[in-house]
Amino acid sequence: MLLTDKYADKIYGIITCYDRMIIQGYIPSWSHADAMTAYMKANGIRIFDYPDFSKPLTEQVRQNAERIASENGIEIEFIRKLHAFRKDDRIQKLLSETGKTEGLVHIFSAMECCNTYRPWHDKTTGKTFLKFDQSKCLHYYFYFIDKELGLCYLRVPTWPPFRLQFYMNGHNLLAHKLDKKQIGYRMHDNAFLEISDMETAQKLSDRINPEDLHKILDVFARRYGPVPESLGLGYTWTVQQIECATDIMFKKPEYLEPLYDEIIRTAIFTVKPDNIATFLGQRITYNCIKEIGTNYNQRILGTRIKHHMGDVSIKMYDKFGCVLRIESTCNDISTFRVKREVQHRDGTTSVQKAPLKKSIYSLYQLSAILKSVNRRYLEFISSFDDHSSGKKKLDEVSRPQKEKGRSYRGFNFFESRDLSVLEAISRGEYMAFGMQGKNIRDHLPGITPSAMTRIFKRLRLHGLIEKIPGSYKYLITALGKEIIAAGLTVKNMVLVPALTS
Repeated sequence: MLLTDKYADKIYGIITCYDRMIIQGYIPSWSHADAMTAYMKANGIRIFDYPDFSKPLTEQVRQNAERIASENGIEIEFIRKLHAFRKDDRIQKLLSETGKTEGLVHIFSAMECCNTYRPWHDKTTGKTFLKFDQSKCLHYYFYFIDKELGLCYLRVPTWPPFRLQFYMNGHNLLAHKLDKKQIGYRMHDNAFLEISDMETAQKLSDRINPEDLHKILDVFARRYGPVPESLGLGYTWTVQQIECATDIMFKKPEYLEPLYDEIIRTAIFTVKPDNIATFLGQRITYNCIKEIGTNYNQRILGTRIKHHMGDVSIKMYDKFGCVLRIESTCNDISTFRVKREVQHRDGTTSVQKAPLKKSIYSLYQLSAILKSVNRRYLEFISSFDDHSSGKKKLDEVSRPQKEKGRSYRGFNFFESRDLSVLEAISRGEYMAFGMQGKNIRDHLPGITPSAMTRIFKRLRLHGLIEKIPGSYKYLITALGKEIIAAGLTVKNMVLVPALTS
């Protein structure tokens, strides 16, 4: 049973939607050195004239920024020392002072690193072309409030290839949709504290229209980064970083606090790398080079636990004392593999599993993937948020069971072999994909196939595993998850610390 069902009388509901979204815009014909080389040659521009070609474009971006600032009565603030302050904090201070609810809020400028190109002549081949390079150029940050997307910013560089970075928050977009439907809600910062119609709100959150978002992004690009349009070029938009948050809204902080403390303390000791891989829909293989781990942080606003695997992570924290947030983050959405049409080099196509495309048109598929990540984590923590029932059932699992006149002994959490068996079957990959005796024997050296058969018989009779119909695999049952969570918690949080001290 999910903790949202266990504590249904103490919560307003649960909502899942995108949180932080960072989208990158690039000009396809300028997106890499070969493409830029081809563009310059096609337009009769010498490769070594690249700096001369770029300087007027830089001036065009600068003049556009100064014009926008003048029309809005804003002075562009140059940041001399990076990380001297948080831009978001400065913006919130300005909003509290001005009370602005729509339009341009502020413009920052800063010298920052950027990817660019440099002319190169290869003496061995006699060819002249552009090579990838890194340099620094002036960047403008346009912070503005859009009536639909809320507070956003667009980062505009002043040097080719003019890659844009756009930020928005999915909670602000959902709030706008709720306003249009006249659905009441309470919101603080980027979290909903209460929504009057939770079911409709979730449906609105799930309705993602990349076509509309594409049109809005093109408008912002033309307004703040005018170079591509002046040259008859356009932007392609891709997902650079994205967060999907599942918020459980408790009616009172005193309902969440003891529950959260229990969950997070247990998660620190219980979540293992294979569990993390399962949450994130990944697999740990023999050649896996991704860093996997868990971090626990104490912040000013509270505590947070974060599990990460490569470019994907999932974290849990309490927000404002009354919202339990489970949030998955991805810095490279192509990490996820989906069934889609793949075009091959010979021009043929086939439907097969392939990395998810980074385009914003993948947002709908990505939403389903990240919701599943959050759901798996919620199911996992629901098994140990309250151990009282598990501890009662532990006594039943410890007793012998009989079948056809033969007795099968119970499981003893103080016996190393029994504990090793329970730890092995609770590994994340087996919870998700099932297990066979040979899988568990890999983690239990010295166990013969016949001994493994008897162990599986005991597990099945005590209700800890069940057979998957039509296969030779077994899955751990809900009772098994509850029992093992309780037993391992006693071991890791009580016995081990006590014996160590």
